[in-house]
Amino acid sequence: MAIFPQTRTGAPALRPAAVRLPALRHLGPNWYATVMGTAIVATAGAALPLEVPGLRTACLAVWALSAVLLVLVLAARAGHWILHPDQARAHLLDPAVAPFHGCLSMALLAVGAGTLVVGRDVLGRPAAVAVDAVLFSAGTLAGLATAVVIPYLMVVRHRPARGTASPVWLLPLVAPMVSAAVGPLLIPELSPGQGREALLLACYAMFGLSLLATLVVLPLVFARLVHEGPLPLALTPALFLVLGPLGQSTTAVNQLADVAPGAIAAPYASALGAFAVLYGVPVMGFALLWLALSAAMVVRAVRRGMRFTMTWWGFTFPVGTCVTGAAGLARHTGLHAFTWLAAALYALLVAAWAFAGLRTLGGLVSGALLAGPGQLRPATARTT
Repeated sequence: MAIFPQTRTGAPALRPAAVRLPALRHLGPNWYATVMGTAIVATAGAALPLEVPGLRTACLAVWALSAVLLVLVLAARAGHWILHPDQARAHLLDPAVAPFHGCLSMALLAVGAGTLVVGRDVLGRPAAVAVDAVLFSAGTLAGLATAVVIPYLMVVRHRPARGTASPVWLLPLVAPMVSAAVGPLLIPELSPGQGREALLLACYAMFGLSLLATLVVLPLVFARLVHEGPLPLALTPALFLVLGPLGQSTTAVNQLADVAPGAIAAPYASALGAFAVLYGVPVMGFALLWLALSAAMVVRAVRRGMRFTMTWWGFTFPVGTCVTGAAGLARHTGLHAFTWLAAALYALLVAAWAFAGLRTLGGLVSGALLAGPGQLRPATARTT
């Protein structure tokens, strides 16, 4: 009996791509969330304004795990595009999946930042700077591309119905904000002069790009909740995605204020330091309001039978950005309240990451997470 199917000439034919690696067919861009959610545990832990014995070592181990995950997911996604191009194109044209393509950019940026913040302990500073520069450049270009391409597809191809706005829509828009938040790590590595100032102002431009886009989309999301009711149970964790642009923008203005004195003239440098507090404190207040609202919705969903899905990774990266935002405010205001807020949010982040990680590992072992579940689409009717 022939092991491989044969052609008419008797030569063995190649197996169809879907037969060779069927598990990759349904591996979507949302899997980059595992990389983002892991990397932020390391960088947020390193940013805490507290001395915790063993925390630095733990953050280093988590960063190494995030780097391994990035390589694995990049390889798996490349296999997905090569072996299943029809499904890859279908993901781009699916309004429920397409926004997750913004996660690629944030995964690259998060691991790059972690490399310079904690990975330098083992790689050395020159190697860490080189790795971060490559990942920052690639992540920023990918983020700017998705910030244009995905909204374009939403307008000309997806055409979502009224009342179907989802927090997932923020994913391609928040990617440039991540660049704005981690870009300051590279500014001191540039020679004084035009290069530093150009990168500083480019980060502020990406900050503005992402912030204004968020201010356009967020009212649509809240209007959908008010007029159409709660999200479907499986999508409820996506409410935490709103914390991403809030926490990340607060992180960005504080990080940029730290490096501004060495990159721009004195009048602007001091103004940017004041802006970090004047902007960050009100936005952090709104982030805590949204956190409370989202947590209440999650409790409601759990009581109604919400089960684990990959959307639970939404509990990780957005919360981590609030940790780094609160840590930045603690650094610039000197208030212990922000220090303890950062610590409390970090405890929540670690618990969410551990739970999501264990459930994801279990889903991979059982094969449930790669079995091709039905697409999650926004509901148009009120959920009771």
